[in-house]
Amino acid sequence: MNRTDSSLIALRRILRATELFGRELAKGSGLTPVQFRVLQVVAETGRSTPKDISVRMGVSQPTITSLIDKLVDRGAVRRQQSETDRRQTNILITELGQSMIDDSPDPLQQRYVRKFEALEDWEQVQLISSLERVAAMLDASDIDASPVLAVGDIKKTP
Repeated sequence: MNRTDSSLIALRRILRATELFGRELAKGSGLTPVQFRVLQVVAETGRSTPKDISVRMGVSQPTITSLIDKLVDRGAVRRQQSETDRRQTNILITELGQSMIDDSPDPLQQRYVRKFEALEDWEQVQLISSLERVAAMLDASDIDASPVLAVGDIKKTP
């Protein structure tokens, strides 16, 4: 097998793993991986603003607003007007949202994070450089993407 085919197979395995995990998560919790990550961010901080979530996840605020709307509709989070700034809205996790996190399978990206952080510094830098090069080769450097292993439209509901 030549190197080009080997590289394409590796890319396909990554895409397939994210697709399979997305299906597993949707089946177990009814959430997309990106919705699940928004829920995790809110749970980790206790309360977040849409702007804080968008900055942390590296996606636009309208994208986060759409994701929050879906989570509110599902009863996983709720909006609360800030007591200190009436223009600001806080996002809080509900008991249902917390149980969705607790009952969900181990997120694929959490597995990746654990293994990536166990790598030596030089290996991390090399891997980031290689992945950034692959994104550039696919003309994907400017695509709106969050640090969530997911396929498809990040605003999409499963």
